[in-house]
Amino acid sequence: MLRSTKIVATLGPASSDPIVLEKMIRAGVDVARLNFSHGSAEDHLRRAELVRDIARKAGRTVAIMCDLQGPKIRIGKFKDGKVVLAAGSRFILDAGCKLGDAERVGLDYKELPRDVEPGAVLLLDDGKIVLEVTEVRGDEVHTIARDGGVLSNNKGINRQGGGLTAPALTPKDMEDVRTAAQLQADFLAVSFPKTGADMTKAKELMRAAGGNAMLIAKIERAEAVTEAALLDIMQACDGIMVARGDLAVEVGDASVPALQKKMIRLAREHNRLTITATQMMESMIDSPVPTRAEVSDVANAVLDGTDAVMLSAESASGKYPVQTIEAMHRICVEAEATQPVTLDQEFFNRVFSRVDQSIAMAALFTAFHLKVKAIASLTESGSTALWMSRLNCGVPIYALTSQTHTRYRCALFRDVYPLIVGYAGHDREELLAEAEGVLVAQGVVKPGDLIVLTIGEPIGQPGGTNTMKIVRVGEHLKG
Repeated sequence: MLRSTKIVATLGPASSDPIVLEKMIRAGVDVARLNFSHGSAEDHLRRAELVRDIARKAGRTVAIMCDLQGPKIRIGKFKDGKVVLAAGSRFILDAGCKLGDAERVGLDYKELPRDVEPGAVLLLDDGKIVLEVTEVRGDEVHTIARDGGVLSNNKGINRQGGGLTAPALTPKDMEDVRTAAQLQADFLAVSFPKTGADMTKAKELMRAAGGNAMLIAKIERAEAVTEAALLDIMQACDGIMVARGDLAVEVGDASVPALQKKMIRLAREHNRLTITATQMMESMIDSPVPTRAEVSDVANAVLDGTDAVMLSAESASGKYPVQTIEAMHRICVEAEATQPVTLDQEFFNRVFSRVDQSIAMAALFTAFHLKVKAIASLTESGSTALWMSRLNCGVPIYALTSQTHTRYRCALFRDVYPLIVGYAGHDREELLAEAEGVLVAQGVVKPGDLIVLTIGEPIGQPGGTNTMKIVRVGEHLKG
């Protein structure tokens, strides 16, 4: 059964075996995520090649996403690997400390003493440890533990409410962008951007390195969730990731569900992609079945209109990576089946100022009211298919392209299924005939079915979709 919502799976030790990876791809992975927080450039290059080889053999389109580590806002290491902090105890975060103990620990993020003041609240290890700043002395941040517990090496630091000044792109990230370009990544996820300028810089680095990946902004800072900041970031990128882990720590966990809905809605309105991430199927790291809460979480993201749902540790290091993907596929399909199609209402209060957007909207309207079998978008850049995917018309959209990079980009678009056409000429009727043949060969349509086709003339010009045609399969080929 067709699934509109796409699945992003993080690769790691649990998914390195080619047999396991093949099962994951056949189970429904649409995008393989390479987490640059772990592994070497050689590891990532090798893994990307393996994904492409297996996907090719399996007859599936699987895109590659490279996810940058971002700034390391972390504590250092302890002599004994960990300490136990009691509630009410005093503790020092010391930028000059080499090895920590029960009284203090070093900092990978040396700027922390400049970013905090008395009264600031610091959350360590995803909020499990809460420290209130009492004093700053030179390189030392003196704190008192509000909530104690076990604190181990290299745990992350967040400031409640945001305010840490670390740049989104570190020297390591800049080198990793070059690796992403080398392995021909389809998507590049940028960690902790605060403004559109952060995304613009990443895009410039990617293009300078010879890559053409679509840019995904991970929304995980308090500064990035205001509507003005979100729109600024969206204008400079191709999509966003609702990165609920660090975001929840900075803004409070109770704020995240509403923010998730807001971000997905804004992204769809502004023709941007969305990925919903973090702990979606967390229990399946150790369990072969998800919890009922996880099922609801995934289903709600689907009903919100997210383009994709993402697995992290579940597929990277969990015991049941294949079962997790199978479960996520099942949940997505069931949720989509209950989603009402309200296309006519979606057109209200919308202004269509571009020709390709207007054709895309006309195709959706026509497909919905004529109850056609499929929409086929003949596309060089994928932009028309993206426009179409922003609204739900209840009809699958097939992006037919001769461009390999466009085929992989479309793998992340909700409701869009990419297919390759080989035609390289300039005759419209010949191209339409090939497109029709591809759809028939794939079992998408059969003779007599009604389909809507979109195409741009002159043929081969990116962003030039200007024609819609209603076709009954097989009829125009007669005689």
